Amino acid sequence: MKYILITVTLILIFFTLTKKKTDIQALATQDTILAFGDSLTYGYGTTLTKSYPSLLSSLTGLKVINAGVNGETSQEGVARLPRLLEDPSIKLMILCFGGNDILQKRSMSSLKKNLKTMIQMAKEKNIQVLLISVPNISLFGLSALALYEEVSDEEKVPLISGILANILGNPTLKSDQIHPNALGYKIMAEKIYESLKENGWLN
Repeated sequence: MKYILITVTLILIFFTLTKKKTDIQALATQDTILAFGDSLTYGYGTTLTKSYPSLLSSLTGLKVINAGVNGETSQEGVARLPRLLEDPSIKLMILCFGGNDILQKRSMSSLKKNLKTMIQMAKEKNIQVLLISVPNISLFGLSALALYEEVSDEEKVPLISGILANILGNPTLKSDQIHPNALGYKIMAEKIYESLKENGWLN
């Protein structure tokens, strides 16, 4: 019985990993990546040429649209996204929202709902999604928010977690308490690039 359970478990793991892999369509040279978010996407704290979307474009050789807006909440993102998704060349959206919701003490259930809505909007346009988690920022430091794992699982999209917490937890990598500096954004771009390769978007 023990060996049967082990065999069944291994089969389930195999099919889960296979399904996750086959759901991802590799990006072609003519495809565009939409980097959608707030000031962390815009590159607040450095120049636009040193923002993570700009650096990611150099790493991938692909067009990466910097659609970050300073100070924007996830609800505002929901309202802004549909127009951006009309670009037929966009095949992947990198979604990074939550910082301003947290700072403004907005409902975390609303943040989760808005993230799911934005992912579903992209899916309706056959655009793939990579989600980036934002840490909770408080007087006690940085802590993970379970809602990003929940959104990733429920919407079946890959998640990069911990990257911003690691950067913002290092004084040498940030321009202020909530934004990376040029080196921080460089590390962010490199980690995203690695994730694109690991998930099969890039060869």
